[in-house]
Amino acid sequence: MDTTNADPTELAKFDEMASRWWDPNGECGPLHAINPLRLEYIDERADLAGKRAVDVGCGGGLLAEAMALRGAKVVGMDMGEAAIKVARLHRHESGVEVDYRHTAAEDLAAEEPEGFDVVACMEMLEHVPHPESVIAACARMVKPGGRVFFSTINRNPKSYLFAILGAEYLLKMLPRGTHDYQRFITPAELDGWARGAGLVAEDFTGLSYNPLSKQYSLGRDIDVNYMATYRREE
Repeated sequence: MDTTNADPTELAKFDEMASRWWDPNGECGPLHAINPLRLEYIDERADLAGKRAVDVGCGGGLLAEAMALRGAKVVGMDMGEAAIKVARLHRHESGVEVDYRHTAAEDLAAEEPEGFDVVACMEMLEHVPHPESVIAACARMVKPGGRVFFSTINRNPKSYLFAILGAEYLLKMLPRGTHDYQRFITPAELDGWARGAGLVAEDFTGLSYNPLSKQYSLGRDIDVNYMATYRREE
């Protein structure tokens, strides 16, 4: 497996929490909360039923299983060995069929170029040393005319306040050290890398959290968390 685009500290951090991935009251609680929004965002734009999809950086398989339940044939891949083990274990418990692979995005792109109708890479780019390499791999994986979905965190004072000080220190929604502000990615940076890989932007949508209602919602504010849809040109 190509490990040149992996941070051992990040892998160890997520491997340590892997056994609690499916606990909605644990560290992955925010992922459980936003998963229905992520799923609807993708399904509305790609019509998952009958499509071949890949979840790049699938972790314990939350989104991968959800896409499979929408009728997609799903590959879930992650560089974290413990996360993939948990995902495979949960597959046996849930009966939701997902093909989980312990591999790197760059390796899967080399093995299956133009192999997928839908590529999702959610909450992953800000955890690797070279996000542009993952974006290029996603572009190679998707079929011409297919859709690629990214979600990540913007880099600005507001995102530092909300995503790090707020989420990790004040509200304690995430363990301290979950995110590194220097690795946050602006929409312009994401778009530049995506366009360089042959992708065309179709949508940018913000993901916001209301601490009073404790609810997440989609909207036009992309200052902190945001999702993006790209199409690979025919």
